[in-house]
Amino acid sequence: MNFRNFDSKAEEAIPSEIHMISGCHDSQTSADVSNVGNFQLPNPQGRSGGACTAAILSTLYECDRNGTLGTTSWVDLLRSMRSNLLNKGFDQVPQLTSSRLIDVNKPFKIINDQGYGTKRAVLIGINYTGQQGQLSGCHNDVKNMKEYLIKIHQFEERNMTVLMDDGRHTNPTRANISQAYKDMVRFSVPGDTVFAHYSGHGGRVVDTSGDEDDGYDETLIPVDFKRAGQITDDELFANLVRPMPKGVLMTSLMDCCHSGTVLDLPYRFTADGDAGLGMQRMPEFDFDHFIVGAVACCCVFELLDCLMAVLG
Repeated sequence: MNFRNFDSKAEEAIPSEIHMISGCHDSQTSADVSNVGNFQLPNPQGRSGGACTAAILSTLYECDRNGTLGTTSWVDLLRSMRSNLLNKGFDQVPQLTSSRLIDVNKPFKIINDQGYGTKRAVLIGINYTGQQGQLSGCHNDVKNMKEYLIKIHQFEERNMTVLMDDGRHTNPTRANISQAYKDMVRFSVPGDTVFAHYSGHGGRVVDTSGDEDDGYDETLIPVDFKRAGQITDDELFANLVRPMPKGVLMTSLMDCCHSGTVLDLPYRFTADGDAGLGMQRMPEFDFDHFIVGAVACCCVFELLDCLMAVLG
């Protein structure tokens, strides 16, 4: 592999710096827990929640209490999450993927180094109330994450978009989720900080475009998936990853099953990985396919969204 060529293509395909923390590998499932208080969160919103969200918030609040929030490395963050999960009986392995080859032994960050710009967030929690496979803690995950971002990182509520199937917030339908991501891209400018949190079901469908090494596309499952379908990693790449402007720092937390590479980012490090080896380039990543495919996906999914709107 020509490392310099790989890194150059990564910057061309994905202009912004994007970090995604997922609760598990693509082949793993992510757990829903009945009492997030076991993770010692400060004043948790409700008792239920996703294991990944609870684990990372437990770690982040501990870092804040210890005064190490600005010095904790990516490795330490992921391994602390892994330890929290194991202590509660969960064997899922947190994973970091990125649009840039970062030094995982250096401090993690979710705030743009530029020191200016707007802090934006899209927070999505889906309990699938009344449906088979109903979850119980995804709304609490969003509330807990929102509180953390406001309290610790001074996000402003007016710049936070919340989607939950609770009858009070914007319903997390396929169209509404896609639009929220598109709006975040549209409003973001160099210097901005973006945080995207998803707590709900994730899935896998057979890959029809030939870009997946394992033969499956990873998906997010909106509340209306039975009617509108799932949101594939190809669509997320086309609508969120590729068009995010250069100079924006985006962090994504995906608390769902099969989420390891759901944003299709070219670099990866797992909580059980070798810190000495650091983040690894994913040799199977086909940049040309993703660039061309992103354009095609945008057109196709725009047509599908329009059709769904007409059908009601």
